[in-house]
Amino acid sequence: MANPSEQETLVPSSDSVSFLRHRPNSAATASSKTSLTSDQNSATDCGEDSGVDRSFDAGMRNRGEAEEEMKAAAEDGVECREGVARDEGKGAGVALPASFLYRASAPAHWKVRESPLSSDEIFKQSHAGLFNLCIVVLIAVNGRLMIENLMKYGLLIRAGFWFSSRSMRDWPLLMCCLSLPAFPFGAFAVEKLAQHKFITEPLVIFLHVLLTTAAIIYPVFVILKFDSAVLSGFTLMFLASIVWLKLVSYAHTNYDIRTLSKTINKDDMCSSSIDLDNLKSVSLKSLVYFMVAPTLCYQPSYPRTTCIRKGWVIRQLIKCLLFTGLMGFMIEQYINPIVKNSQHPLKGNLLNAIERVLKLSVPTLYVWLCMFYCFFHLWLNILAELLRFGDREFYKDWWNAKTVEEYWRMWNMPVHKWVIRHIYSPCIRNGISKGFAVLISFFVSAVFHELCVAVPCHIFKFWAFIGIMFQIPLVILTKYLQNKFRNTMLNYLKPGQVGNMIFWIFFSILGQPMCVLLYYHDVMNRKARTD
Repeated sequence: MANPSEQETLVPSSDSVSFLRHRPNSAATASSKTSLTSDQNSATDCGEDSGVDRSFDAGMRNRGEAEEEMKAAAEDGVECREGVARDEGKGAGVALPASFLYRASAPAHWKVRESPLSSDEIFKQSHAGLFNLCIVVLIAVNGRLMIENLMKYGLLIRAGFWFSSRSMRDWPLLMCCLSLPAFPFGAFAVEKLAQHKFITEPLVIFLHVLLTTAAIIYPVFVILKFDSAVLSGFTLMFLASIVWLKLVSYAHTNYDIRTLSKTINKDDMCSSSIDLDNLKSVSLKSLVYFMVAPTLCYQPSYPRTTCIRKGWVIRQLIKCLLFTGLMGFMIEQYINPIVKNSQHPLKGNLLNAIERVLKLSVPTLYVWLCMFYCFFHLWLNILAELLRFGDREFYKDWWNAKTVEEYWRMWNMPVHKWVIRHIYSPCIRNGISKGFAVLISFFVSAVFHELCVAVPCHIFKFWAFIGIMFQIPLVILTKYLQNKFRNTMLNYLKPGQVGNMIFWIFFSILGQPMCVLLYYHDVMNRKARTD
């Protein structure tokens, strides 16, 4: 390569056309020789990869050359304008004499650029317009479906949707619900006896196991004994499950405090910030607060806020009522007609089953999202505000979950913290492998999902249990795909988006509609046999 100081340099370089003549300057070219050589080498390498001649770019990438160009043009008495063809993102520019501006001979192509939707540039662009388009299309499609539904079925919402004559016959379930607080008081009595050492530790464990078992078996017996409505039975089982989880946490935490008080030296406790005497004291006030607080993990004290925002509570209550009514409307107006016009997904025509599942997926997804917002955001925050409960991390951004495992860690934080504290961590401390500890955690979750759904429906087909246990292979699959496409990015997708799409497909598009159809037809078949 010839020395740039010994020849005239053209900017930009071209074999056929010279738009600007660069006056040689040994000082400037010597200082930019190294950077120019490296730029030309990198341009040559890129040209070899893409098949594009990038020599046109070589004379434009160095700011020193652009400044020398301006000086040379000024000495010749030619007006220059800087920045007409600035290399965006790299800060390099070129100076054009005013006589070449807005001329047909002025270069229109200054450098090698990628298309905005190419794999190298797609995630550097703003997609706000496409996002707005998706919202517009979503509104248009759902608006058409709403109009079609109203034209076909009319307004289906009934005055007796929430309360009916059959609901008044569910008084045994109401009495069972009102008697559930007896179990926490029994647990408090056991802890008081243990605190004063009136009973031995094995007897304390036995009594707690007896109380927690009775707290879950008693509602199951009442629901199965009386032919109650599904909604009433689900409400009772949901409350009973919460009581069971809280009782386990209460008993386990107090047992651990007693164990710590025996094994930790008093000198070590004095040097730490833990007040063991305060932890050991069993207070009825702390138990009552724990039973109504929006948490499943017991501790003698919680972080508290300074005041109650009454106006904020009223606004959230109004939102909660509105979203609850919206859920009821969507269930009655959209889900019920689709389900009633369907066949059993495992016994009918395959194409018809797929069509029903896909048609049902949209309203069930909306109902599930409304349920999440209504319960986890509105109701739990209302409860926390009234009790001045400080830690309000009831969920994380589960919608961005890259794997199914991340989803289960983020969408229901009260249950996740309970599982980690009272199942997973004790398993790890006792030498159980992480994989088996995860299996035990999912098993307990599957059992309670089955109880909350199967008992109110009076059907034990284990669909909910199978659905939760099926999450384990999905955890393995999504984690494998995340690691596989971490570097390749699947050409267009960022790492984790593959797992996020699989989560949405299996959980919301296929899983929930399938469970709704399975349980609905099993309930209808059971009622037909009973009648």
